[in-house]
Amino acid sequence: LVAPRPDVIFHLAGIVSGEAEANFDLGYRVNLDGTRALFDAVRLAAFAPRLVFTSSIAVFGAPFPDVIPDEFHPTPLTSYGTQKQMSEALLADYTRRGFFDGIGIRLPTICVRPGKPNKAASGFFSGIIREPLAGQEAILPVPRSVLHTHASPRSAVNFLIHAAEIDGDKVGPRRNLTMPGVAVTVGEQIEALERIAGAEVARRIREQPDETIWAIVKGWPTRFEARRARELGFAAEQSFDEIIRAHIEDELDGKIV
Repeated sequence: LVAPRPDVIFHLAGIVSGEAEANFDLGYRVNLDGTRALFDAVRLAAFAPRLVFTSSIAVFGAPFPDVIPDEFHPTPLTSYGTQKQMSEALLADYTRRGFFDGIGIRLPTICVRPGKPNKAASGFFSGIIREPLAGQEAILPVPRSVLHTHASPRSAVNFLIHAAEIDGDKVGPRRNLTMPGVAVTVGEQIEALERIAGAEVARRIREQPDETIWAIVKGWPTRFEARRARELGFAAEQSFDEIIRAHIEDELDGKIV
């Protein structure tokens, strides 16, 4: 992977949250050991590229203030979050040692994810929008009162590009940044869906509580200050309506079933 000595490396590979919790060994083997193997390959190649690592808001654990400030200490409550936090520490140390120029971006939940559902515990946030818009039923496994922060795939791409281009000296030694996003409840997601696509589409959501998913999701943070990221030029949507419209334009060719 590093033999061509690229100027920029994007490290997005990983086992998602729900699967990392269900399969302890696989989660650590991929999310931590795999990350360190990549970092060491770059170190041994001795060419110091920019390395952009996708971390997660799962590095934070309860109890939380109403808004998570940039100085809030990571205390993950899942194996996935722990693996991401450990990888963040490696990124900061390898950057300090000059092995590469690393930037870690803590992504909010990316919504609406295209394609088929995966094993992420957060997958329903996308599913309750994506499936109804495609004429399919969606399962909602948590209460409508759940508050969460989202950004669109468009924003995720822009986060990655900006992280690849940003001046590392402006970032300083704190190399892991919490990205901005839109904080809404699940109920507000559904209201936005109804505004844009109509009540018939919104009725395709079926509430079916899942205690396993709820146990993971309730340990996640809800809102973020993301001041450092905003000051460094990272930007996301201002409303969940924008996120839904982006999905319709980019993935559905502007059409709703």
